[in-house]
Amino acid sequence: MIKIVAKMPVKPECVEEFKKAVKPLVEGSAAEAGNVYYTLNVSISDPNLFAIMECWKDQAAIDFHNAAPHFTSVLPELRKFMAEGSSVELYNEVEF
Repeated sequence: MIKIVAKMPVKPECVEEFKKAVKPLVEGSAAEAGNVYYTLNVSISDPNLFAIMECWKDQAAIDFHNAAPHFTSVLPELRKFMAEGSSVELYNEVEF
């Protein structure tokens, strides 16, 4: 499984608009066949720092997700709410 953490610092005056705008992305992505989980999270120490934490069965599921209409249409709209410093990191789970 592949896990992704997408950190999004949001301008303080845009937090409520951002949460409304990101909802279709979260709901649509969580419903995809290859998705294990897809959640929007807010930092405990910074109310303007959000992170989408997601888990996918494989790279094919991510590729499908990246081409899905709810991703390609919503993501560009979210950028107007964001401050500098967003990041996306992919992780493989460590097996013991």
